[in-house]
Amino acid sequence: MILLILIIILGLVFDFINGFHDAANSISTIVTTRVLTPFQAVLWAAFFNFLAFFISKYIIGEFGIANTVSKTVYEQYITLPIILAGVIGAIIWNLLTWWRGIPSSSSHTLIGGFAGSAIMANGFGAIQGEVIIKIAAFIFLAPFIGMLIAFVISLVILYCCKNVSHLRAEVWFKRLQLVSSALFSTGHGLNDSQKVMGIIAAAMIAAHPLHIGMGIESVSDIPDWVAFACFAAISLGTMSGGWKIVKTMGTKITKVTPFEGVVAETAGAITLYLTEFLKIPVSTTHTIAGSIMGVGATKRLTAVRWGVTKDLMVAWILTIPVSGLLGAGIYLILSLFIS
Repeated sequence: MILLILIIILGLVFDFINGFHDAANSISTIVTTRVLTPFQAVLWAAFFNFLAFFISKYIIGEFGIANTVSKTVYEQYITLPIILAGVIGAIIWNLLTWWRGIPSSSSHTLIGGFAGSAIMANGFGAIQGEVIIKIAAFIFLAPFIGMLIAFVISLVILYCCKNVSHLRAEVWFKRLQLVSSALFSTGHGLNDSQKVMGIIAAAMIAAHPLHIGMGIESVSDIPDWVAFACFAAISLGTMSGGWKIVKTMGTKITKVTPFEGVVAETAGAITLYLTEFLKIPVSTTHTIAGSIMGVGATKRLTAVRWGVTKDLMVAWILTIPVSGLLGAGIYLILSLFIS
């Protein structure tokens, strides 16, 4: 029972860290274009992060991404120590990348830690390869889709607004940034909150055969308070902000104007809604970074700082294996104390 409670607490801590780690994704452009102050922006994003709970619960009617995450490891191999080690590994990598100002993926960190600890305990046969491959594929597909959508939207808007004065367009795009950032923040809440839900659901499923209180038989049985707590934690984390990553996302990849902010956030939101429909957990970081690249490329390819982009790609690729190694190492240590 103590292990289960500890996993739930650490899962919510991870969600909180995810909130301030990924806050930059939905507010970096709106802050750097000075549409809102940093304080106003984090409140705006946090509200729509939390609104996503009601959309998932009462409009979509299910938590599909949570179900996918819980299937990272075969059910018969899931134990509470495995989940605990995975969550601790994910928290360590998330804090390290936040400290270094690297916009890595909280999603892939969590999945990598979970898979790594399971492999250490039971070998590679413990993980569902097809689930891992599908999630890993979207490390590249999510930013590419975001980039493509942003590029197309940019061309359409530029054509439609070619006779509009620059000053008038600037005023309208600053207003539209409120809408686009709200759309992206909602997508962030829909996608990222469910990942920790999936981990907590897996822990509750592992607890069921042990006749521990709060044990459940399947993800569909997860209590409403777990979903509510996950969405609340990520919202509170967003309110705390993450200004190192705001700088990278809002200025280092390409200089972002209100027009480009609207396009990038809208393209990112569309990508997140698509992956929510497909029930695939993706990185909001990868998605918005790809969208920013796409809108930057419409000016000229040299407008995108590809050196920064290369560094981001290296961090993205390393996230699953590094967090997996952390999860494996922590499981090895925990196994010395927990039977």
